[in-house]
Amino acid sequence: MLIAKVVGTVVSSSCSLEIEGPRFLLVEKTNASGKPKGDFLVALDMVGAGYDELVFISESTSARETAYTKNKAVDALIVGIIDMIDDNETIVYQK
Repeated sequence: MLIAKVVGTVVSSSCSLEIEGPRFLLVEKTNASGKPKGDFLVALDMVGAGYDELVFISESTSARETAYTKNKAVDALIVGIIDMIDDNETIVYQK
């Protein structure tokens, strides 16, 4: 899994995924404390993440193994919203 920050929304007038409901978000990969890496992904949001939130991203085959995304052309999936990150007993990120 990766850590990323939600930086925007992606809108498409047509999509062949046959997925209704969840939206696509633009996320920027970060380090463990939320510092941006300058590497972006479009991810399907399954948890209702909001702008500027740190999220867990599942990529590749793992993103296609949920009941909702099985056999769909999904490469990145937001699977959780991060509330806190503790690194060696030091809180490096807290919502």
